[in-house]
Amino acid sequence: MRLLPLVVWLGLFASHTALALDLTEQEQAGKRLYREGVSSSDAQLMARVGASDISVPASVLPCASCHGNDGRGRAEGGVRPPTLDWQRLALGQGEREANGRRYPAYAEATLARAVGQGIDPAGNRLDPAMPRFELTLSDQRNLTAYLKRLGQERDPGVEEHILRLGTLLPASGPLAEAGRVVRAVLEDGLAQLNQQGGLHGRRLELVVLDPGHTPASAEQALERLLDDAQVFALIAPLAPMLDARLGSALEQRGVPLVGSSPGSVGSAQIFDPLPSLPEQLQSLAGFARDRLGVGPDGLRVIYAGSEQAAPAEALRQRLLAAGWTPGPVQVFAGQAVEGEGVVFLGRAQAFGELAQAQQAAGRKAYLFAASSQVAGALAGLSADWSQRLFLAYPFTPQDWTEQGRAALNGLRQRQGLDGRQAALQVSTRCALLLMAEALRQVGRDASREQLVRALEGLHDLDTGLTPALGFGPGRRQGLAGAHVVAVTLPGPQFQTVAAYKPLPLTP
Repeated sequence: MRLLPLVVWLGLFASHTALALDLTEQEQAGKRLYREGVSSSDAQLMARVGASDISVPASVLPCASCHGNDGRGRAEGGVRPPTLDWQRLALGQGEREANGRRYPAYAEATLARAVGQGIDPAGNRLDPAMPRFELTLSDQRNLTAYLKRLGQERDPGVEEHILRLGTLLPASGPLAEAGRVVRAVLEDGLAQLNQQGGLHGRRLELVVLDPGHTPASAEQALERLLDDAQVFALIAPLAPMLDARLGSALEQRGVPLVGSSPGSVGSAQIFDPLPSLPEQLQSLAGFARDRLGVGPDGLRVIYAGSEQAAPAEALRQRLLAAGWTPGPVQVFAGQAVEGEGVVFLGRAQAFGELAQAQQAAGRKAYLFAASSQVAGALAGLSADWSQRLFLAYPFTPQDWTEQGRAALNGLRQRQGLDGRQAALQVSTRCALLLMAEALRQVGRDASREQLVRALEGLHDLDTGLTPALGFGPGRRQGLAGAHVVAVTLPGPQFQTVAAYKPLPLTP
């Protein structure tokens, strides 16, 4: 797939903007009221809720909170808000056999009564869950004007024949090669989709920006993706300096992301194909208990690097919930650690230093870590750690089906890649497969909210390269656990000693 240079993209943004829905001042005011519950006069609006008419600020329960920014409604708590498509409202919904009630067409006056009093055009009382808003005549007119345009408004990045995705990939520095690999995988996958006709009559385009080397430059690149390039969603960005605030930035904009962002675990907008670091290490703890006989108080959690403090504490909380008594997490500062088993979070160099410190102190504890963090240290470890070192792998070549292997080999041949950075190639391809499947399910009338719901509804997706992936309303990791691999030294050589098994849901 051919990508246009950034200067060409910037030259095209004006034409993209011209295609966006041009709202009048009245419609803009209605949009703000619909999405935020705020009056054009900035006066506080109130709403009455439930059979007891409890009064709350309208900003707490704006229309969009239940009907969605796209007006299509989403089921919650057993209530399914109707679609606020004006054409549908104005035509009526006929008779519903389930309750025999008729749903006549709405007009502006009957819509005002429904919004203010909770009564539909046929005199039926609406569900008590529907707030009754105390709107001024001006506010009601603004809201009605916007609802008449709501069905025509598209989210950024969705055009008649194009759907734009965005990513942040470094072009220089220590992550430049990783950025090249991710870009190659994404370009290849989108090119394959476009050769097959795209999705729902749209070509998929990719905007790639360099996040630079500082948090400030990464934030600027993100803003350019969202404000200038107007991308619909993000896929597989590689900008670790942005991880800490990426989740909140995307939540403010309602922009979904499919890919890894370790510092933003827990964001409702980020769907990671692979398990979080705490989940991977929890699988190691289960192996230590079930197969190595490590006692409830036998594990110690140690980390190196301030960025690992939060994942280390998250792991400790998981262990406590699973019946362990691991004690407080410890910062590694060159010391040996007591305990039957040591679970490490941090970079490869620090892990090698930990192994040396343990050996010098005569400590024979088992060592546990994630392969993605410490693989670079294995060649320098003493043979004394053979079969006492266990690593978590989200997937192994044993997960690869014949079809998955063929797809990966084809990608490598077309893009000039080899077996190096295989984990990055697989995780990026999985992100693309998840994005494509969710977009297929969304259909032609794509919105960001619908994409989030479609991703939540993905279950048991066969990638051919990993265990089956899936999400859920409260789950944003595609896998929940890891394979456990024993390391034989010198070598190193690897043996899977416990296959992937989904972890039980934590409270």
